[in-house]
Amino acid sequence: MPDTERNKQIIVDFYQTAFDGNPERAAADHADPGYKQHNPDANDGPQGMIAFVAALRGQYPGLRLDIKRVIAEGDMVVTHSHLDLDPDDPDNLGLALADYFRLDQAGKVVEHWDVIQQMPKATANGNGMF
Repeated sequence: MPDTERNKQIIVDFYQTAFDGNPERAAADHADPGYKQHNPDANDGPQGMIAFVAALRGQYPGLRLDIKRVIAEGDMVVTHSHLDLDPDDPDNLGLALADYFRLDQAGKVVEHWDVIQQMPKATANGNGMF
């Protein structure tokens, strides 16, 4: 399997496992001990990721992550996702996410960046976010 395909599978498992409620397993399986975080609300290291996801799930216990696209080039993987914080609230449309992950040669996640946008109720062009 080419590294890009392997990297995509690693990131999907890492991200989905974390947001499905098991960030400890996601970190143990895939995060490098030197994991560097660029989200200003999360600390560096696997424990920073675990604490961030746990706090988010504590605030929004029913949250759901739906990964729409996965793109990879070299050691970088990008996901385009819908994070529905409260699926039971019809007024809360959730967030559109673009997450950038960098992996090392061993397939461990070493770095993360994200871009987060509130889902709009309407758009000027009629196009959806996904």
